[in-house]
Amino acid sequence: MTVTAQPVPILSDNYAWLLRDSATGAVAIVDPAEPKPVIAALEKAGGRLDLILLTHHHADHTAGTDEVRAHFGAKVVGAAADAHRLPKLDVAVKEGDSVPFGAASARVIDTPGHTRGQINYFFPDGEILLSGDTLFSLGCGRFIEGTAAEMFSSLAKLKALPGGTKVCCGHEYTESNARFALSVDPNNAALHARTAQARQQRAAGQPTVPSVMSDEIAANPFLRAPDVTSLADVRAKKDAFRG
Repeated sequence: MTVTAQPVPILSDNYAWLLRDSATGAVAIVDPAEPKPVIAALEKAGGRLDLILLTHHHADHTAGTDEVRAHFGAKVVGAAADAHRLPKLDVAVKEGDSVPFGAASARVIDTPGHTRGQINYFFPDGEILLSGDTLFSLGCGRFIEGTAAEMFSSLAKLKALPGGTKVCCGHEYTESNARFALSVDPNNAALHARTAQARQQRAAGQPTVPSVMSDEIAANPFLRAPDVTSLADVRAKKDAFRG
């Protein structure tokens, strides 16, 4: 019995994530920014929704929350620190809290850097990480509200998760992230392999995510940064990159 995660494409390059607990049939959705495709995916999956999990306050992750909640009667979970700028929360959580989901539960990880109040959710049963805009395949979120030091600490928490962890992030950015990553780490064989895989996936019309944490540690230049100064440097180069 385990938790599974399915990407639901929304907006131009976002993913909501449809979660199922196989033991009980419980269903959750992560960051339902666009209601119509999310509702359609949930109806196709059986018309049940128990939880809405929010990673951070940006509208491209939250805008459809109230419509989806009203349609299914689900409870909304989000960061207590960001309750003032999230849709109305039924459950406000913080670092170390557990979110029950059917027979499973998610551990809440505080991951500031992209925003001050960003959180991630990790399901040990299924090894699923809902990383929002903290960690992408071959990338990380821009430091919009947070600092390099905060993001370095956040990424260190994620690197400590099991190597088989599925990284379920909020955007389809892998190919563009790969172009940048190759510009700063051109001799990385793992990066070249991941880039080729991503190109094949997109050519076949498939998502490039979830990726796997062990692959990210081997190929993602933001996870490979050894210290805060290096992370800040890589992020600055990425922000200026036009390749």
